Amino acid sequence: MKLTVWTYEGPPHVGAMRVATGMKGLHYVLHAPQGDTYADLLFTMIERRDHRPPVTYTTFEGRDLGADTAGIFKTACMDAYERFRPQALIVGASCTAELIQDDPGGLAEAMDIPVPVIALELPSYQRKEGFGTDETFYQIVKALARPMARTPEISCNILGPVALGFRHRDDIEEVRSLLWEMGIGVNVVAPLGATPEQITTLGQAHFNVMLYPEHSETACRHLEKVCGQPYTKTVPLGVGATHDFVAEVAALAGVEPRKDLSRLRQPWWSKSVDSTYLTGKRVFLFGDATHVKAAARIARDEMGFEVVGLGCYNREFARDIRALARDYGLTALITDDYLEVEKAIEEAAPEMILGTQMERHIGKRLGIPCAVISAPVHVQDFPARYSPQMGWEGANVIFDTWIHPLVMGLEEHLLHMFREDFEFHDEAGPSHHGGHAPKPVAEPGAPVAETARPAQDAQDDAASGSTGSDVMVWLEDAEKELKKIPFFVRGKARRNTEKFAAEQGVTEISIDTLYEAKAHYAR
Repeated sequence: MKLTVWTYEGPPHVGAMRVATGMKGLHYVLHAPQGDTYADLLFTMIERRDHRPPVTYTTFEGRDLGADTAGIFKTACMDAYERFRPQALIVGASCTAELIQDDPGGLAEAMDIPVPVIALELPSYQRKEGFGTDETFYQIVKALARPMARTPEISCNILGPVALGFRHRDDIEEVRSLLWEMGIGVNVVAPLGATPEQITTLGQAHFNVMLYPEHSETACRHLEKVCGQPYTKTVPLGVGATHDFVAEVAALAGVEPRKDLSRLRQPWWSKSVDSTYLTGKRVFLFGDATHVKAAARIARDEMGFEVVGLGCYNREFARDIRALARDYGLTALITDDYLEVEKAIEEAAPEMILGTQMERHIGKRLGIPCAVISAPVHVQDFPARYSPQMGWEGANVIFDTWIHPLVMGLEEHLLHMFREDFEFHDEAGPSHHGGHAPKPVAEPGAPVAETARPAQDAQDDAASGSTGSDVMVWLEDAEKELKKIPFFVRGKARRNTEKFAAEQGVTEISIDTLYEAKAHYAR
């Protein structure tokens, strides 16, 4: 264990809270000290929920450790049942309470509470939040769901959406519409919005739609084994994946793969005039495995980006992400250390980052635009408007979200035309499209700060015979001239100029060097 400022995932009991908070009629009794109640704020402040999570904390104190902490848990458990009258209880311990080994599950089962009591064994020091959501939902399904007669009409369960999920609320509606177009009904959506009583009816569906493997794959495997329900493997993120999802669902249900593409605008927009500037953009992907896998396909095959780095923080999916990275000619970054991610991004020198809230902060530090594609996210990624990521409308939303940081179109050209205007010149400070702070104005002809050298430049230096000991410095007049180049090719111009200067043994880049490099690569 180590102290950190940011973390991609909390302990597994936070994952259990996400399942409990998403459901109705379920209550979570958590054996935990007072300090562990901080997790309530994740739901009320970030997700903007209008009610607290259905969690009762035992909130034992240090002075209780020499007495009967088990008695404190039993009292809290009975009080929770009497007050909230839930359809079922889940019980467990936080990472701190795990150390005192009170066995909440055994204590609760011995109390004869007249509703199902589901014990959670979540190893707080070996696993994390994603495991907590998946294991909690699995234990609930295992305890409550049973085989039963199928519904007369073809139906399915939608499994995986949880509280605090990235656009889960809207993804459900988009997937419902995809199923409705093929005449397939929805039996239960779970955990989000479901009750324990509804969980008992999961066996009525003909198959299961696994929306988020991180939260529901174990439950889907269990239902396949116990109830004979196959489940989908394709997550409908992006145009290509949505077509594949429709085909997979149609095959499972034995129906025609009908599609209403009238709302889909992404393919044409990605071919439009402004969007040609997207071609070849170098992007770095990081987040949860499901969204990173989908984003890689969208970035390369649907947006024309070049993926220069990718990785995930949930180690349970490391094998899948490593296999994906090999297909892209890359080495996957599997880590939950944001400092390692920042270092990898800095070395790759992408033109855009597709990541989490953490990468948004990293992008601000490095001056690289970032679009959020995955949890963990902040309050701005729980919009009041309808903003799915899945399905046809999700593809439209992804297109808008990704191109916005790149500032396509007429507005940027106008900014170039009026670059010397008092309001728009570069020393006026950062605007909506950049992460750069104003730089101090140097004397004409004076050296400016050394630029960061991306990993590709180091490879180019090696290929050209450079020793790597030279310091590449841009003179102030050359830096100003570089900024006159349109933004969508400025990065390439900088890299070509530095490569040319290294080949010529030049350590200070002037305007002459800039134009000599331009002439060299124009041949």
